[in-house]
Amino acid sequence: MDDFDTLIGLVSQYSPSGEERRAVEWLVERMKSLKYDEAYIDEVGNAVGVMGKGSKQVVLLGHIDTVSGEIKVRVEDNVLFGRGSVDAKGPLACFVDAVAQVGAKDDWQFIVIGAIEEERNSEGARFIVNQYKPAFAIIGEPNHWDRIALGYKGSAWANVIVKRAQNHTASGEETAAEIAVDSWLKIKEYVNQFNEDKKRVFDQLLLTLRGIDSSQDGFEQQATLKVGVRLPVEVSPEDWYAKLNEIIKEDAIVEPTGFAIPAWGCEKNTQLVRSFLSGIRSQGGEPRFVYKTGTADLNIVAPIWKCPAVVYGPGDSTLDHTPKEHIELEEYAKAVQVLSSTLNKLVITVEAQSNA
Repeated sequence: MDDFDTLIGLVSQYSPSGEERRAVEWLVERMKSLKYDEAYIDEVGNAVGVMGKGSKQVVLLGHIDTVSGEIKVRVEDNVLFGRGSVDAKGPLACFVDAVAQVGAKDDWQFIVIGAIEEERNSEGARFIVNQYKPAFAIIGEPNHWDRIALGYKGSAWANVIVKRAQNHTASGEETAAEIAVDSWLKIKEYVNQFNEDKKRVFDQLLLTLRGIDSSQDGFEQQATLKVGVRLPVEVSPEDWYAKLNEIIKEDAIVEPTGFAIPAWGCEKNTQLVRSFLSGIRSQGGEPRFVYKTGTADLNIVAPIWKCPAVVYGPGDSTLDHTPKEHIELEEYAKAVQVLSSTLNKLVITVEAQSNA
């Protein structure tokens, strides 16, 4: 097996959210060629590869979609350029190659999933969450080959809508737009107070104003704030929406939009984490833990599966969604070896514990 055929081939299949089919079909054929026991497209369009027939499941969940913006696929000085090389076809290809290296293990089943729509509403992850009951889960996102991510923030989005009867500009009454601005300042003041004693960004509320619109039809004025927030573990989406309503009181209406996602922090003291530490050290790395300010499919599956989980994958996440997205081939190769070592270590250790 050429060390980079999976990576380069997958990145070469341009697949922005909603247009993943060609990449999914390519990956299924690739997994068949790597002697997976099964490789198929599931009901919603995810690529699924299964190695082994045992009862102990390890689900390796990556995503096959990317943001829009095609980048010419090329290799220069052992660096692969292309949309998705980092986010997140690099990690997904790493899963595919590592599981092919490890092969089938008695009593175990490795399931690699290239999920669709992660960059939008995570349709792929929302489907598979009730299809599997893994003993361990590994989510594919770029964090460099020698780092393990143990947490991702949640997110919640809302329209804050202010409506007022139309009045004359000489009346001195507050306009809907003025009340909306005042509401935003109150929300911002609360967030600043909440964050005051929080040293880690992971524990803070990260507030954004995504837009502000106003209109009037001669009878009524309306102003709308598009408010987004990245949530820490201690604040659920429900808590946030309740706080918004408390802050603005009768001044406006809070209208949740999109899918709200709670934050998730993984347990550190698990056999999965210890196996990753060993795998990283086997390649000469010094393992590090990170907690991310974005969201991932981890946030969707981990609360349901309630099994030991981590996020792993090669690539520099600062290149996500950028026109210069690229991955170093040496880093990719190390990540494949780390993951192969990790899976072997996990199987051996869990089996030894079971037989003790």
